[in-house]
Amino acid sequence: MEYRSTRGGPAVCIEQAIMSGTAPDGGLYVPCTLPALTPEDFAGRESFADIATRFLLPFMSGSSLEAPLPAICAGALDFPVPVRPIESGLAVLELFHGPTAAFKDVGARFLAATMGHILREGRHARAPVTILVATSGDTGGAVAAAFHRRPGLRVVVLFPAGRVSPRQQHQLSCWGDNVLSLAVEGEFDDCQRLVKAAFADPALARAHNLCSANSINVGRLLPQAAYYARTSLEHHRRTGERTSFIIPTGNLGNAFACVWARHVGLPIDRIVLATNANTTVEDFLATGQWLPRPTVATLASAMDVGNPSNMERLRDLCGAGVERVREEVSAVAVSDDAIRATIRDEYRRNGSAFCPHTATALHAYRHLPVVERANRHWVVVATAHPAKFDTIVEPLLGITLEPPAELTRLLALPSHFATIRPELPVLADRLAGWSAHG
Repeated sequence: MEYRSTRGGPAVCIEQAIMSGTAPDGGLYVPCTLPALTPEDFAGRESFADIATRFLLPFMSGSSLEAPLPAICAGALDFPVPVRPIESGLAVLELFHGPTAAFKDVGARFLAATMGHILREGRHARAPVTILVATSGDTGGAVAAAFHRRPGLRVVVLFPAGRVSPRQQHQLSCWGDNVLSLAVEGEFDDCQRLVKAAFADPALARAHNLCSANSINVGRLLPQAAYYARTSLEHHRRTGERTSFIIPTGNLGNAFACVWARHVGLPIDRIVLATNANTTVEDFLATGQWLPRPTVATLASAMDVGNPSNMERLRDLCGAGVERVREEVSAVAVSDDAIRATIRDEYRRNGSAFCPHTATALHAYRHLPVVERANRHWVVVATAHPAKFDTIVEPLLGITLEPPAELTRLLALPSHFATIRPELPVLADRLAGWSAHG
């Protein structure tokens, strides 16, 4: 299996695609051809790790990652990803049972394991590699946890100052060692712009051997498709029916992973994107005009993205026209008031507390046309534990949320970060100083 840039250029192997993060032309790596699988190809595979191994095997074909793939999946995907029914026709896919209580643990742990193997194999990258990651909340914490103290790998986390929840910020900044945490004076798009500018600077990228761990990295995105494979397969085995998903989305990585799973051949029906007040995607689907804009701060802060990177992959898959994109996905924008109301309503309805991001998806489900909801099995994707957003959820519900054990452990660690201006020379100076003393 070879990979190409969404903007053209020569094909590369999966190892190079992972260790480069983005293509030299600024595009995102995608498979040259998508494999074809059927539900029958997964016969006898029950666990998440086993299903992920079978799903990912064609994507690693012919590479140094093919042989160790079962061990990589077993080690990286060793936490539960339960599907919890909450009423007839509706279930919640809980992706927050990993080490940092967010869905990003799946992709980050897999990516860290694959990069570690590639470095040990020694043909496609040299150490130390510096992972440069922009985060709107959960990605940075998951990446820091997955890469913490891994030999030959450093992590620089850029997060928007004052734009993440207090507990998210603590998770982004409690590591030290080979992790540098930087609060950027701006919004997520400023962080993402800095990352892209660093990669576009050949001297800087070469000096620090830069690589990405956002969903722009194909190695982060592919394992996320595996949980859509597993969820849809389980329902299909019981009923013979397809599963429809409602996915909270910001940078479109989680949603595009689902699109890939459907194209590969998994039994997936509708894909609905739940966004917040950052309506770039919904407006594109409505008007056909792709008009990125400044980020709007919302309660669902991890989804505060005004220029989602993975739209480039979706448009590449579909062709430039909006008509084909509309065949793949639909989108619903959800206001902060609707998020608050949904958190309250769902707690009254079924006794469950949900984070603001999951609430966007639940709101989208509740407001689907009746004809859309009927005769389909719907799964809402729950992306983070509500205790990560205690300052939002607890006052709305009048309860105290018990953090999961792993989150409690991280919250007890000391926090340390520096604040920088959103300027590439400033970032370059930080990288140089850190490398000199690291």
